[in-house]
Amino acid sequence: MDGLVAGRRAIVTGGGRGIGRGICLELARHGADVVVADINGDNAAAVAGEVRALGRRATSVAGDVGSAAGRQAILAAAEEQLGPVDILVNNAGIQQIVDPFTLSEADWDRMMAINAKAVFFMCQLVLPGMIQRQRGAVVNLASAAGKLAITPVTPHYNASKAAVIAITKTWARIAAPHGVRVNCVCPGMIDTEMWQMIDIEWGQMLGKPRGETWAERVAQVPMGRGGTPEDVARVITFLASDMAGYMTGQAINVTGGWVTF
Repeated sequence: MDGLVAGRRAIVTGGGRGIGRGICLELARHGADVVVADINGDNAAAVAGEVRALGRRATSVAGDVGSAAGRQAILAAAEEQLGPVDILVNNAGIQQIVDPFTLSEADWDRMMAINAKAVFFMCQLVLPGMIQRQRGAVVNLASAAGKLAITPVTPHYNASKAAVIAITKTWARIAAPHGVRVNCVCPGMIDTEMWQMIDIEWGQMLGKPRGETWAERVAQVPMGRGGTPEDVARVITFLASDMAGYMTGQAINVTGGWVTF
């Protein structure tokens, strides 16, 4: 399994922490050079340093995927510093706990802009080069929430992740005749800073102590534990590699058996 993506050049958005950091490091361990893009430039630079420590080339970009200029800057840095992009991982995302009856249009629009719109337009930006070269793989980060609408207090997040699944299937149909694959993963309970925030904010809304919401959700997972960023990163690395060469348009669960469709 060593060298699954050897010599390939990857962009990972939201690569500065959590699942994104895990993806950057896992791709590097398997031979890829990595552009670490994150709205927090310090976090991106730190992860790029970790990638270089693994013996791979890396560059960091403080880019906001929610803007066209930010997306263009990420691709420009990748091509200038590393060369043509072989792998795109659309990982950047946000979350918010909110009462559905008080959710504002501004919060809805912000969620959709980062979690769904940015995925579509990053694909629109990067895929033409992959199609021209007849090679490449895109992996988008959806969520179990996109299949189950898991919580009632994240209505716009649920909708955004369902949109990612549809966006993935659409681009997969477009790119498949050209030898380029587009898949997505649907993580469940992954132990990250984002879920720690969810646990605190949802717990406050329901009057529960810190840790109780997480524990209740993990209790529903057949494998009996929450996942790690590495659990997700390994699946993404596989999907980006030639070992998944006959897979496209898929929404792969990484949920410990919690979601099985």
